[in-house]
Amino acid sequence: MWVPLLLLLGLLVLLVRRRRAAAPLDPAGRAVLITGCDSGFGHLLALRLHRLGFTVFAGCLCPGGDGARRLRREAGSGRLRVLRLDVTRQRDVLAARDAVLSHLPERGFWALVNNAGISTFGETGWLSIEKYEKFADVNLLGSIRTTLAFLPLLRKYKGRIVFMSSIIAYFTLGNGIYSMTKAAIEKFCDALRLEMKKFGVQVCIIQPGNYARSTKIQPPVSAEEIWNELSEEEKAVYNKEYVQERANFFNSILSEGSTNSNEVVDAMVDALMSPTPKARYMVAKLKEKVLVFVCALFPTVVMDSVLSYALSK
Repeated sequence: MWVPLLLLLGLLVLLVRRRRAAAPLDPAGRAVLITGCDSGFGHLLALRLHRLGFTVFAGCLCPGGDGARRLRREAGSGRLRVLRLDVTRQRDVLAARDAVLSHLPERGFWALVNNAGISTFGETGWLSIEKYEKFADVNLLGSIRTTLAFLPLLRKYKGRIVFMSSIIAYFTLGNGIYSMTKAAIEKFCDALRLEMKKFGVQVCIIQPGNYARSTKIQPPVSAEEIWNELSEEEKAVYNKEYVQERANFFNSILSEGSTNSNEVVDAMVDALMSPTPKARYMVAKLKEKVLVFVCALFPTVVMDSVLSYALSK
């Protein structure tokens, strides 16, 4: 009984020592493309990688917007280029690839960071099929679209791919549409990670907890706006008081979000620079990690009871 346990412990010690002993990556002359750099994690990561010495291609939905202007101003000229990149448009993705190819530094293309994403609130029947299609296009297909375009370069230079997921991939509390896309991207990454091993390409997933106050990915929701957008069929089932209660509950969750975005950016940097990066980086509070633990290891009925209790409060 003790022998397998001791062998496992010894293996873990060796892995930790190997991780600490190996030299970190030299970023000089290596290019990284990041999507969703207008604000949030992508914006901070672009500036951090630029300071570290990477050549950074910062994909922005609005290249003339405030976020893109701040990037240019803070980074100055040289190793940071702002690109127009709407991940739902194939021509934008291909144009970004062409721009990268035209300005590759001497060590080539090191990494793709699929960071772009959107979020919203609403129970299943409250959201239109058009909204489901939009979220799938941005959060899921957008990452797949950019990955497919840059795979040849990543294989050539034995680079890395980093995906922005979320602990919401494991459970949902009023934003099932967002959870759906994050759960799907997790499975895409699991397949990709195994397939890319033979090419020396490493795939990492970042799983933040609640950082809504840091990224502004999800602004506070308005019960009045939600009610006005409901179909007559949904209004016949729900009343305004229920919608207001759900909106208040969701807004209270948003208000508890961490304001320290650098915790997540630190994990992204490690995924890009560590000689032995993790497959998954969960950056979350203890209670959020406990929820993930319960969801992963306990029967579904237990998790449903926990979440139902939370919603009832």
